[in-house]
Amino acid sequence: MTEPRDPTLDGLLDLDGQVLVVDPEGGYWVRFIVTRVPASPEKPHGIDYSLTLHGPDGERLVGFDNAHPVARQKRGEPQDHRHRVRTVRAYAYRDAATLLADFWAAVDAVLRERGVIL
Repeated sequence: MTEPRDPTLDGLLDLDGQVLVVDPEGGYWVRFIVTRVPASPEKPHGIDYSLTLHGPDGERLVGFDNAHPVARQKRGEPQDHRHRVRTVRAYAYRDAATLLADFWAAVDAVLRERGVIL
């Protein structure tokens, strides 16, 4: 049985390869890597994705992806998860629009914590 088509997926796929500066001084930036892949048990949504926020030194501060197993399990198949500085937690992927909203909310939270935005 296949998942129903996500009408918001095309918008996410259109972001593939985009790098956007997200602060007035130009030190913080986000990168989107999103490609369509065959649906599989590891990637049932039919996409391989990595959405990341980086700081001025290039360090990844936030990341949402499905490229590898969650660190706690250390084995097994890749699954959806999110990184926040040095922590990794499972992420319950619902659809592309929710993924983008959750990613931008995490980006805003980190930028606020660091005093980059109000």
